[in-house]
Amino acid sequence: MQLAEAPIRLARPSRDLDAAHRFWVQGLGLQVLWQSGADTEGGHALLMVGAPGAAWHLELVDDPLAQDESRPGPEDLLVLYLGAQFSPLLIDRLVEHGGKRVTSRNPYWERWGATIVDPDGYLLVLSHRTWD
Repeated sequence: MQLAEAPIRLARPSRDLDAAHRFWVQGLGLQVLWQSGADTEGGHALLMVGAPGAAWHLELVDDPLAQDESRPGPEDLLVLYLGAQFSPLLIDRLVEHGGKRVTSRNPYWERWGATIVDPDGYLLVLSHRTWD
C-alpha cells in the first residue's frame, strides 16, 4: 500500500461521548463505525465516526485522565474540504446538536468556510474549497 492511500484514524479524548455522538452523527451526518463501552480492551469507551468509504475516521475516547491533560488550542483544526458551498442549515444543525459557531483566528478559514467548536472544544472547519 502506498502512503498516500493509507487510511487515517484521528484519535482524541472526549469529555462526553453522548454529546460527541449528537454533534458528529446527528449534527454533521457522519455514521457510527464502531462504538464500545468501557468494558472493552483498554478500559475506555470508544466512539468511531466517519463517512462510509472514506479513508479516514474520527475516534473519540472516553478517558477521564486525558481530559485534563489535553486542551485543544486555536490550531487544533479538523478541516473538511467539501468542494461546494454548504447550506447554512448545516451550521444550524451543528449548533442545535451541541456546537458553537466561532470566528476563526485565521482569516483564511473565515473567507473559505465556517468554524464550529465541537462539544469537546475542538475546532471543525467546513470549507467550500477543494483540497487540490
